[in-house]
Amino acid sequence: MKISEVTAQTGLSVDTLRFYEKIGLIDPPPRDDGGRRNYNTEVLGWIRFLDQLNATGMKQADRVKYADLRRQGPETYAVRREMLEAHRVEVASKLEQMRQTLDLMDAKVALYQKLEQEQIAHV
Repeated sequence: MKISEVTAQTGLSVDTLRFYEKIGLIDPPPRDDGGRRNYNTEVLGWIRFLDQLNATGMKQADRVKYADLRRQGPETYAVRREMLEAHRVEVASKLEQMRQTLDLMDAKVALYQKLEQEQIAHV
């Protein structure tokens, strides 16, 4: 896949893909005879996973560390699992905090709706 195809399918810019290569998040792809990047389609799933880790708040340094461990192969399975387990605990905690915040916001919205109705009734 050419870099333009990867950008079209992932939503990442060319600069971002090149940056990901530079910092080690994705492996530099082989080049064709013209020196153009020729990505394997498997990179799409890897980029999706990296995006999901990013969306959960995983720091870039940790994503780079994870990518490096992945590159090292099966002997790093346990370390990668432990990283994901630890991050999962953080994500679960943030989700609970967000649920509580959403409940509070729902209560406030309901309160204001009631107050508005009472105000209309008194007019």
